[in-house]
Amino acid sequence: MYAVISTISVWLIPAVIVFILLFAAMKKVPVYESFVGGAKEGFDTAIQIIPHLVGMMVAIQMFRASGAMEWLVMLFRPLFETISVPAEILPLALLRPLTGAGSLAFMSDLTQQFGADSLISKIAATIQASTDTTMYVITVYFGAVGIRKVSYALKVGLLSDVVGVVASVMICLLVFA
Repeated sequence: MYAVISTISVWLIPAVIVFILLFAAMKKVPVYESFVGGAKEGFDTAIQIIPHLVGMMVAIQMFRASGAMEWLVMLFRPLFETISVPAEILPLALLRPLTGAGSLAFMSDLTQQFGADSLISKIAATIQASTDTTMYVITVYFGAVGIRKVSYALKVGLLSDVVGVVASVMICLLVFA
């Protein structure tokens, strides 16, 4: 079974690329010109999102450098201990909706500090995989295309992040504790 999955995974992406090229040729789509046009639009979008990205990164660094993150962990540690949840994952749960790179760096620190097979690392990895960078997506991508009414997207995104964190913790506690 492993050999079949391995073979499929090796050939799937090239097969999809060939399929797209053949389908485009059948439809008489100018593939190279379309690719270059898309790359140009992507570059223009990247230029437009830089101010939003810089603002988000500055805010995150200020939050971490001010000591607010450590203060929150200290504040919520007793609550987390009463429900048998490691308080060390709280910063990750708070960082994940803000920044993918920052939360990945924090998860890496947890893995180095507690070991890859620790419950904390397993919960952190599951949170990282089960949630999204909601604030980043709203700030950067919605800002780049000029969407200003983001309240519903923000509520649903943050609710899904909370559900992802809670489910990650519960499943990891059930499976690994």
